[in-house]
Amino acid sequence: MKLLLMLVLLGSAAWAQDYDDYDTNNTATVDARGHRPLTRGRELYLSSRYNPPPISSGVTGPQQQEKVEQPESGGCTHAMDEMGVLCPNGCELKTMLQKQERSVRISLNSLRPQVEELSRESNQVFNYVKSMSTNLRERQRVINNNNDVVGQYTDRVEEQHAYIKETVDTHLPSTIRVLQGVLDKVRLKIQKLEKAIQTQTQSCQEPCKTKCPVPVVSGKECEDIFRRGGLESQMYLVRPDPSSAPYRVYCDQQTQNGGWLVIQNRLDGSVDFGRRWDDYRKGFGNIALDVGKGHCQTPGEYWLGNDRISQISKMGPTTLLVEMEDWSGTKVQPKLKPNSILTQLKLNSDSTNYVLAVDVYSGTAGNCLLEGSTELIGINRTMTIHNGMMFSTYDRDNDNWNPGDPSKQCSREDGGGWWYNRCHSANPNGRYYMGGAYTKLMAKHGTDDGMVWMNWKGSWYSLKAISMKIRPFFQS
Repeated sequence: MKLLLMLVLLGSAAWAQDYDDYDTNNTATVDARGHRPLTRGRELYLSSRYNPPPISSGVTGPQQQEKVEQPESGGCTHAMDEMGVLCPNGCELKTMLQKQERSVRISLNSLRPQVEELSRESNQVFNYVKSMSTNLRERQRVINNNNDVVGQYTDRVEEQHAYIKETVDTHLPSTIRVLQGVLDKVRLKIQKLEKAIQTQTQSCQEPCKTKCPVPVVSGKECEDIFRRGGLESQMYLVRPDPSSAPYRVYCDQQTQNGGWLVIQNRLDGSVDFGRRWDDYRKGFGNIALDVGKGHCQTPGEYWLGNDRISQISKMGPTTLLVEMEDWSGTKVQPKLKPNSILTQLKLNSDSTNYVLAVDVYSGTAGNCLLEGSTELIGINRTMTIHNGMMFSTYDRDNDNWNPGDPSKQCSREDGGGWWYNRCHSANPNGRYYMGGAYTKLMAKHGTDDGMVWMNWKGSWYSLKAISMKIRPFFQS
């Protein structure tokens, strides 16, 4: 628009220059109105511009007037019919252009904020589109990465599926067949055990009776029986006190020249040694068994009884022999071996709770009864010495571990009756564990409650067999 105005102004100036030259050369007086007609009625300007009605009115505008012919009376006709005839000097044209410039400038000024707002909105749209493009590229990258991960996991799943299928198709059936064979064997063993239990139940409906004959030879103890001709190791009747009734014992007539009376025997865990005071006082278990030879030559698991042990030990100086066997097969032979204990024994009566007294030790397995655990030092060792201790069971606490406190009883935690201190280095009457080694998790109270002899195998090894035997002491 400005360019158009400048062109028009330049043209008008050139035309005005020509007019001035013409006016200089002409010396005649010129009328101020120029070549315009003198009739004033012709000076009126009738506008034929059509003004449309408002958009919402719907009313049609007036009919366009016919074009009025302008006489050729000087000047020139404007390009737009509405502007009429131009004067030679172009003043009206300038005025009209200036009026139009002001209206146009006002319109431009009113449009400028809208244009700026449109520019800002365009920039915002551009930035938004740019960010959307960036996010789209990022999401596309993430999708590609996810597709890669999914592909990797799909490959792994396919490999696992192939492995599982191969295992199910090949290895599993063979494993099932092996397990089925094991199950069949277990079922047969269960059937045999059920049959044995049924037979045993029927046998126990009547009082148990000794089915093997007792030898005629008897005596005060096993050494006396040996001197009287009882040279076979089997069950005999002994009578230490003529005023008391005889009772059955097992005599070992081969070990160390014979004459040994078995007071305790553990070999298979068939008898529970977690007993009350009265059981340990009177004795319990199976003295001997008949294995089909007509007499009881196989010792069983039993405790002779504290009253009987005390009675025999009071007859004179008494020797105690302890024989042990581990789960690798190391065991006592007829001669004294490193895992045997030979010492003197004396046991007091019930009135003193059967206080233990031992002396004159011989052997290399460690005298736990007299010295305690040699792997400990100081008070930790002395509190494991059994010599001089009273006998304790879970219902009669006579140990040195907080006497009178029912929550601290060695017998209750260590599984059997014994001459506990605080608590033991030897525990022959403890719980029977198959295989030897055991752990705190296997123990009922988390203590070393197995058949322990610490100076030989340590606290967490339970022996396969242990036997305690006594006979009169010989000075030789």
